[in-house]
Amino acid sequence: MTALRMAAVGETADLAKPMKGFGSGVFEIAVRHGGDAFRTVYAVQLDADIWVLHTFQKKSKSGIRTPRREIDLIRDRIRRVREQLP
Repeated sequence: MTALRMAAVGETADLAKPMKGFGSGVFEIAVRHGGDAFRTVYAVQLDADIWVLHTFQKKSKSGIRTPRREIDLIRDRIRRVREQLP
């Protein structure tokens, strides 16, 4: 079962880790493919739905850290989703 499908049924995949700095319920999935690293960030505690907030290819410019541009984009998307919820 894929990590997002597991999240949809209330489970957490081994490769899904809490993403620090966004509060509870925001997770990051890190996957390697063909020598590249990819990340998917999703939130499970926004209403009853799973929201995929951002998916990107990790290009190491700052070591292991997620680049500031990606963090800002995720933060903005969380804010916009919360604004749209009743």
